[in-house]
Amino acid sequence: MKKLTEEDIKFRYITPAIEEAGWTKNQILMEYFFTDGQVLVRGNTVKRGKRKKADYLLTHQDGQLPLAIIEAKDADHSVGDGLQQAMDYAEILNIPFAYSSNGSGFIEYDYFTGEERELELDNFPNESELWSRYIKGKGFDDAQEKVVAEPDYFDTFSQTKPRYYQRIAINKTLEAIAKGQDRILLVMATGTGKTYTAFQIIWKLLKTETVKRVLYLADRNILIDQTMQ
Repeated sequence: MKKLTEEDIKFRYITPAIEEAGWTKNQILMEYFFTDGQVLVRGNTVKRGKRKKADYLLTHQDGQLPLAIIEAKDADHSVGDGLQQAMDYAEILNIPFAYSSNGSGFIEYDYFTGEERELELDNFPNESELWSRYIKGKGFDDAQEKVVAEPDYFDTFSQTKPRYYQRIAINKTLEAIAKGQDRILLVMATGTGKTYTAFQIIWKLLKTETVKRVLYLADRNILIDQTMQ
C-alpha cells in the first residue's frame, strides 16, 4: 500500500467500503466543491483563491441532507491524519459526522457526543445507522423528523440546488420551527439568495402541513413577483 496514491486508496479501499455499507451512488458525492475560492484583489488584478472541496460527502436520501464527510489520505499518512481537515469542513457545512481514512480503516468524530473512535474498514456505518444517530442527537420526535426530512423543491428546468450556506439556513430554520420556536430572525447578505432560501422554507412547511398559509411581505413589487414565480 505504501506505493498507492490517494486516488488509488479511494478507488481500491474507501469507495468499496462505503458502497458495501449500503450507501447508494446517489448518496455519495465525491470531490464535492463547496466554495468558489476567496476573491483576491491585487492592484488591477482579480482572481480566485483555492476552492474548498471534500473528498466524500454522504447524504440522507438522494443527495439531500448531508450526514457525513470523509477525507482521504494516501498510505504514507496515518488513518487519522485527515481528521482535522474533515472536522474543519464539517463545521463549515454543519455536518454531524466527520471521518478520515488512509485505506486501512476509519477514524470517526461524532459532533453530538464529542467522541472519537477507530473503525475497521468493513465496519463503516450505513445510512440508516447515521440517520438514527442524527435524529437522536437532534432530539427529534416523529413529527419533527417529518419536517426536517422533507426533500427540497427541485426544478428540472433550472436545475437549481441550495448552496451550502442556504441549506444550513433552511435546515436550521425548519429545526427551530419544528421544535416550536415561533420567533426567528434569519439574516443573509445581499446577493446570497434570500428569496430562494425563503421559498424552500415555505415549500417545506406547506408540504409537511406544518402551516396552512404563509404571509410573505416585501418592500417592492418585483420581490413579490419573483417569489411567486
